[in-house]
Amino acid sequence: MENRKVNYPINPIIKNRWSPRSMTGEEMSDEELMPLFEAARFAPSSYNGQPWKFLYAKKNTSSWDTFFDLMIDFNKSWTKNAAALVVVVSRTLFEHNNKPERTHSFDTGAAWMSLALEGTSRGYVVHGMEGFDYDKAKKVLHIPDDYNVEAMIAIGKLAPKEKLPKELQEREIPSPRKPLSEIISEGSF
Repeated sequence: MENRKVNYPINPIIKNRWSPRSMTGEEMSDEELMPLFEAARFAPSSYNGQPWKFLYAKKNTSSWDTFFDLMIDFNKSWTKNAAALVVVVSRTLFEHNNKPERTHSFDTGAAWMSLALEGTSRGYVVHGMEGFDYDKAKKVLHIPDDYNVEAMIAIGKLAPKEKLPKELQEREIPSPRKPLSEIISEGSF
């Protein structure tokens, strides 16, 4: 984590969270996987709407190929060793009044981060990605029209980087972050 420097003290789990790709290929039990979803359940949301939904397939189940076939070839090259694949969706309308929920993506992002931090705290790989067919996901997973497909996640047990194809091994390091001066502005933009 040498390229991850903090300017102010923060919780190490936040600083040390990153998105490795190297996974063992081992399956995960429900006792290992469900706590990650449980953490997501407790994320904050507007009007307590909790618009997120996590559709998942575990390795060696009847749904695995459906989820795996959604991804671009690059992501298939390393997610083949994941224990679970997840499609994250968010409801665009409030349940209590069916009016547009403008923060559905924001709230779902908070749920994703809760899931990612819980997985990181347990030593798992939790890697979010956008390299998949969103329209196909909506169709083959029977996602209703009032839901937005947000992202995919690969979850698994961490493996040495040597388990990856050679071209990915060089990229298997935590990425640096932009300085605060590039992501904050006091007052207007």
